[in-house]
Amino acid sequence: GFEDVVRWAHVKEAWLRRFLLLKNGIPSADTFSRVFRLLDPKAFESAFRSWVGSTLTAFNHVAIDGKSLRGSADVGRGPVHMVSAFATELGLALGQEAVANKSNEITAIPVLLEALAIKGCLISIDAMGCQKDIAHTIRRREADYLLAVKNNQPSLRGAIEDAFADVPIEGFEHSERARGRTVLQHVQVIANTGQIDTAIWPDCKRIGRVVSLRIDGKNRQALETRYYISSAPLDHQSLFTSVRQHWGIENRLHWSLDVIFREDASKIRKDHGPRNIGLIRKIILNVLRQDTAHPKVSLKGRRKMAGWDDDERMRLLGITPL
Repeated sequence: GFEDVVRWAHVKEAWLRRFLLLKNGIPSADTFSRVFRLLDPKAFESAFRSWVGSTLTAFNHVAIDGKSLRGSADVGRGPVHMVSAFATELGLALGQEAVANKSNEITAIPVLLEALAIKGCLISIDAMGCQKDIAHTIRRREADYLLAVKNNQPSLRGAIEDAFADVPIEGFEHSERARGRTVLQHVQVIANTGQIDTAIWPDCKRIGRVVSLRIDGKNRQALETRYYISSAPLDHQSLFTSVRQHWGIENRLHWSLDVIFREDASKIRKDHGPRNIGLIRKIILNVLRQDTAHPKVSLKGRRKMAGWDDDERMRLLGITPL
């Protein structure tokens, strides 16, 4: 919270004065709060996207998913829900768009897509984003889509299930054991030869199925089947890879925000405050992830080092004294 920002600033005032004049001293917590409540989030996010674009190397896969800022809920209002775009190969946040609740992701995703340079990329979205307008937006932006299909699209799911009814069993198989659990996956891709209407789902070339069998340490089993459509010419293995990469947004972005920055515990609630501070966290996460000085140190460890060591903080932020 802003009280902690002010406490830290007072402790580090001598260091801060190497870079800032601070003619009126350290601002109060109320001043910080007012600034972030009033700061135009659209302008801030535009600056963020420009900065990210200037630092990126090439990437080919963008995952889009939403996350609620649980601590931002206020009287009469639920938590702010953020839809984020994530470059899976680089592990970097590309942008965000705020919505009132999870169901409004459908309207936020096209806005976010319009703001990103996605030409030539594969855009993966979970079932909430499996909407024809979103597919058309992606294709119009000269990118490909990979959309998960669940029961929110019953006709589409039924057509996919029928398409796989008589398909031979060959595909890509993968097994993994972690945290006392074994996961066996069988991945298949078939060509869309008329099963999916390309007037509704533009340029749909492939239909995918991933069957997962999870076996826990007590030998209890759970079987799950997931379906996908894509405008990209994926094969069995590339579908597996793309689906696996998509979950990087959960593991490497959302999980990191909660564990490293305790995002869900933040009680910043008013006006644009939650949205703007959420973007600050993504900026810091990108800075930490792009730094190569301590490759064997975790992101959490790198953040602590920057908090403890004045020279390390200066180096990481790339700033120089006045």
